[in-house]
Amino acid sequence: MTSRMFSTVLSAFERGAFPRSRKWAWRFLYNSLSRFWGDRDWRFMNYGYMPEGAPFPLKPEDEEERAFIGLYQQAVEGLPVDNARVLEVGSGRGGGSRYIARYHKPAAVVGLDYSPETVRLATKLNADAPALSFQTGDAEHLPFADGAFDIVVNIESSHCYADVAAFAREVERVLTPGGWFTFADMRSKGTIGELDRQLAASGLTLVSQRDISRRVVAALDAANERKLKRIGRVPFMKRFMSEFAGAKGSVLYKGLTKGQVVYVARRYRKAG
Repeated sequence: MTSRMFSTVLSAFERGAFPRSRKWAWRFLYNSLSRFWGDRDWRFMNYGYMPEGAPFPLKPEDEEERAFIGLYQQAVEGLPVDNARVLEVGSGRGGGSRYIARYHKPAAVVGLDYSPETVRLATKLNADAPALSFQTGDAEHLPFADGAFDIVVNIESSHCYADVAAFAREVERVLTPGGWFTFADMRSKGTIGELDRQLAASGLTLVSQRDISRRVVAALDAANERKLKRIGRVPFMKRFMSEFAGAKGSVLYKGLTKGQVVYVARRYRKAG
């Protein structure tokens, strides 16, 4: 029953039904999760990415989060992050912004999220990172001046938005000339074209595009045991959280493995 309900709701959202309600529903969910789960054992909320080849370097204390950090590593790898002003839109519990701040030497990282409770939690969980701050705000109406950032990061967040094209236009506005926009998220296979049209509303130049579904599934597999152990602590939420977290057997896990859901990565650049 939980899987069928989850699938039905996702299908409605994919069709563009109830865009404003969708936005508020996600906000309510993340506010609730941040109140309920407030410890450092769950600093990331993404599905993850396991790259092929040699593993990228991590400090011993961060190894446990490797699968989730990988999605951020692939997002910023090769970009001029050193001394850059970085904005993450949809920063969640802050683990990704923290990783960028601690490993890539930016001048500053700002994490923006629509959920006030999540912003409060992110500020608490990531107080040890240099040049990192968090604030509440709307992805479709970014509370920043024109040209305020050199790099904008958006990871597994855009599916929550009511108007992705409005978000893309806002990204272009807050980027400095020559700035970069790095994006990753999932959609059903039939809606990838629409997603790309929405992102193209920014007027930014598309530099690269990849289907990273296979490496995301590898990360889900790698993290599955840890997720189930954590979810098992709260039996009354087990079925819902298994679906939400993309555990093996969930609707989204099956969709990714069968090619019905596609996880894409895109990079854009503003004319300089």
